[in-house]
Amino acid sequence: QVQLEESGGGSVQAGGSLRLSCTASGRGLSNYAMGWFRQAPGKEREVVAAVSWKGGSTTYSNSVRGRFTISRGYAEHTAYLQMNDLKPEDTAVYFCVAGELLLGAVATHKYGDIDYWGRGTQVTVSS
Repeated sequence: QVQLEESGGGSVQAGGSLRLSCTASGRGLSNYAMGWFRQAPGKEREVVAAVSWKGGSTTYSNSVRGRFTISRGYAEHTAYLQMNDLKPEDTAVYFCVAGELLLGAVATHKYGDIDYWGRGTQVTVSS
């Protein structure tokens, strides 16, 4: 059983920054990508960013590219999302995701292929 634990959410004013962290634990972890989705009230979930096992490949949604940076930790069972220049439209619950097929699932929108999801952390940006 793999578990994903997010931290770092909170409230911030527009233009501010937050850093989300995700730690994976459990058996069966190997060579998996990690990433972040978000879901705002009344909206569908959307991919935010994803990073490969060793961190060499990343992908971002158009809405966050240039403002958010995803990275893997020294211990590869961690992932971070540095969020800068936050906007009110970034307000959402952010979910950490992981899986060997994650990058392909993000590219093809086959989100059912993603193995693991965290419980989410709230990010609120006020204007």
